[in-house]
Amino acid sequence: MLESIEIETGPNPGWSVIWLHGLGADGHDFEPLVPELVRPGWPALRFVFPHAPVRPVTINGGMRMRAWYDISGLEIAHQQDEVGIRDSIQRVGQVITRELERGIPSERVILAGFSQGGAIALATGLTWPRSLGAIVALSTYLPLADLIDAELSTANRAIPVWMAHGSLDPTVSHALGGMSRDWLRAHGYAVQWHSYVMAHAVCAEEVRELSNWLGSRLG
Repeated sequence: MLESIEIETGPNPGWSVIWLHGLGADGHDFEPLVPELVRPGWPALRFVFPHAPVRPVTINGGMRMRAWYDISGLEIAHQQDEVGIRDSIQRVGQVITRELERGIPSERVILAGFSQGGAIALATGLTWPRSLGAIVALSTYLPLADLIDAELSTANRAIPVWMAHGSLDPTVSHALGGMSRDWLRAHGYAVQWHSYVMAHAVCAEEVRELSNWLGSRLG
């Protein structure tokens, strides 16, 4: 089981938000976002911020760091680390299962992630066998799309997806994010897409709009 940081916004949370960080970060990375997202009147939430495993990352000279999968070159959509991606999907699935065992209904589990974490959130949510609440995918793309096409879960064909990307992103190109958005829409998924003038980051406007969207889902 992945080690995680947890924040509960009230007693007896009825929703869980599992938030996956990006390459080289850890579960603390998006912890400060909680008070910016959460609004008065929302039901109690449990935010779960797992730490990715430590593994060597080829593009960084084989340096060991927290990563959901290996990246071998600048063209991140090519020569994808299927073994690492599937390992992380399985590990995140264990985190989802733990939330179910703690009494959170599957349809009240939201998967969110940034960059690598967003890629795993998408891949996990689209293939998870039980209906989930939503997917939030920030500055990211859908990995292994050709393989996942045959593994899409019927339980999550109607899952709402909120995607956002920086138009100046030098790490995960805006075009790659847009291609994943188009792939999802072509497969019938309801995707809300937001583009911001920023690099590989999260901006205040993005957080406000995500908060509005999450509030509509929690109601």
